[in-house]
Amino acid sequence: MSATTQEEEEVPANHTGPKGVINDWRRFKLDSVDQTVPQNKRELLRQMSSPRDDDKERLNRKMSVQEYELIQDEDERCLKRYRKQCMQEMHERLSFGPKFESVHELESGEAFLEVIEKEHRLTLVVVHIYQHGVKGCEELNSCLDCLATEYPSVKFCRIDAVATGAAERFSSEVLPTLLVYKAGELLGNFLAVTKHFNEEFFATDVEAFLNEYGLLPEKEFEACAADEDEGGEVE
Repeated sequence: MSATTQEEEEVPANHTGPKGVINDWRRFKLDSVDQTVPQNKRELLRQMSSPRDDDKERLNRKMSVQEYELIQDEDERCLKRYRKQCMQEMHERLSFGPKFESVHELESGEAFLEVIEKEHRLTLVVVHIYQHGVKGCEELNSCLDCLATEYPSVKFCRIDAVATGAAERFSSEVLPTLLVYKAGELLGNFLAVTKHFNEEFFATDVEAFLNEYGLLPEKEFEACAADEDEGGEVE
């Protein structure tokens, strides 16, 4: 047996090279195949995905015309799910820091200081100082609720001006206020932040404002979500 043939037989199904991608696709396709698919196609998919010892040579061969046509005939949404799964797995391997996905209510000045000083050094912290009855505060709270789900690596917080213990510094004239920190350092201090928006504003307006100052990371899996919504062709 040649060295090349031996090497091919030893390639695991989750190999990261081109051959590994094909084999991973075969396994994924078997897991998601509809039971209405004819028996002969299911058997072909089984051979592509979960080979017995005597199937190894077929698994490690180049993709055949029959297999290519089978994949082309199947629902493209399955391919999109596979691509999204691969991207998610890659992100999980490369991601760092905690995830939040919601706005945290800070109950006191001590909690305010703690989130600034003790949060992970790579975590961006956005704090909204608000007061009930002040124009724009309720709307900004709703916007941050939306942004928290789109930027789970950012810790969005809010605190009532009275709860800070320094209400005299946060009069209604300077509210709502947005403070942005990272590793304990103040990166942004936006007093009466709604003066930068139209009277009616949305989460996208707040997002665009923070992006102007480079204060938000890139959205996670934005490309995947766009693909699923558009239902376009997969290249």
